[in-house]
Amino acid sequence: MDILNLEPKPIWKNFSALNAVPRPSKKEGRVIEFIRQFGESLNLETSVDETGNVVIRKPATPGMEGCKSVILQSHLDMVCQKNNDTEFDFDTQGIRMLIDGDWVKADGTTLGADNGIGVASIMSILESKDIPHPAIEALFTIDEETGMTGAFGLKPGALQGDILLNLDTEEDDEIDIGCAGGMDVTATGSFTVEKAAGAGFRIVIKGLQGGHSGMDIHLGRGNANVILSRLLLQGLDHGLQIVSIDGGGLRNAIPREASALICVKDNDAFLRDVTSVKDDILNEYKSIEKALDITITEEKTDKNGLSASDSGKLVRALKAAHNGVYRMSPDVVGLVEASNNVARVIVSEGKVEIMCLTRSSVDSTKQAVAEQLRAVFELAGLTVKFTGSYPGWKPKPDAAIVHIMKEIYKERFGEEPKVVACHAGLECGIIGAHYPKMEMVSFGPTIYGAHSPEERVNVPSVQKFWGFLLEILKKIPAKD
Repeated sequence: MDILNLEPKPIWKNFSALNAVPRPSKKEGRVIEFIRQFGESLNLETSVDETGNVVIRKPATPGMEGCKSVILQSHLDMVCQKNNDTEFDFDTQGIRMLIDGDWVKADGTTLGADNGIGVASIMSILESKDIPHPAIEALFTIDEETGMTGAFGLKPGALQGDILLNLDTEEDDEIDIGCAGGMDVTATGSFTVEKAAGAGFRIVIKGLQGGHSGMDIHLGRGNANVILSRLLLQGLDHGLQIVSIDGGGLRNAIPREASALICVKDNDAFLRDVTSVKDDILNEYKSIEKALDITITEEKTDKNGLSASDSGKLVRALKAAHNGVYRMSPDVVGLVEASNNVARVIVSEGKVEIMCLTRSSVDSTKQAVAEQLRAVFELAGLTVKFTGSYPGWKPKPDAAIVHIMKEIYKERFGEEPKVVACHAGLECGIIGAHYPKMEMVSFGPTIYGAHSPEERVNVPSVQKFWGFLLEILKKIPAKD
């Protein structure tokens, strides 16, 4: 109830209602129906396309019929991540929200502010009776987080708007005019298993911050899969056999946790070597990963594992696979051009799956990173597939809406906004491919820790964003 008393009340009311509806990526049926019923309850033209995108149209308020029409766009799905000690079912439960000073967060899970605050803001405008605005098309897409399925499935000609305002970025002093494209790189294979011989050990890594695999990739945070591969490497001289690995989660989240069950023949020498490297890792990350915890404990196992030879191939491949920033942009200061996230590693009963998300604002560099990963994994005898490729969004800094927003921002807040491109994947590039003349901009309130259980949204920033958005709608120019 405290959250419902926060300002602006319309946004927090709608965000609370939205967060009561389970909405994992690829499981958006309930939230699609929720938004459809919301539009119809307002007697607004509401439609759901065959992909699952919802479009709600609202006529211009009196006096603004001659203005360019605006598409307000956000995605309905959310990243579902929780701490290991948190009991929560994203398929059936609504998000448990908390107020912590100037921040709203969730109880041990992702919050869904990405992109729920954008959705709630659009809902608030649709139901308003006193907010001046031009004709609006509200576009709610699905599955942005795991494949951009909604944006890809949007039919050409489905939208008539002149300007698209995407409400899905996470720094309230930025106007985003470009983004990276992405590609899923997946390596799979099967190895013959045999009885694991020697002493069993369980290696567990936890307590890392994680975060958004695009927006946070340059911050030097630990990747649990990368740290695990470094520890496993110490077993290659001691007859290492991998029984199982379970590391990471979603492709678009930097892995926070990983676990491996292994056997080694020379346990004393292995424990000496791996403990030394563990100490090095903890020292290297002590200033940025203060909660990092690495445990190496003896654990008996009668399960089969990979041979020492195949274990060596896999560990070397994981150690060699590029993770993190691949190249900084030579044209935009401070912008990551290309990166890779080694997101998920699963080894069980001889079957191996390694999932990566490669990003770049330059298609050729994206391909170069993916090909480098392919080369590494194929050397280990794995099969590599590239899927889910989506384009970047090329900046148009001279677009009229960019100039309008810069002037409004400076007038309201007394400083220049940052006009930027980001290393996240936004739907603007895909949508823009169908509408090359459409002006597009992305902006939003300040959200920290997206894609991790540390996700939180700043309350004063939501107030700032809301006032900015309303002023933009008020000053949309006349049609040509």
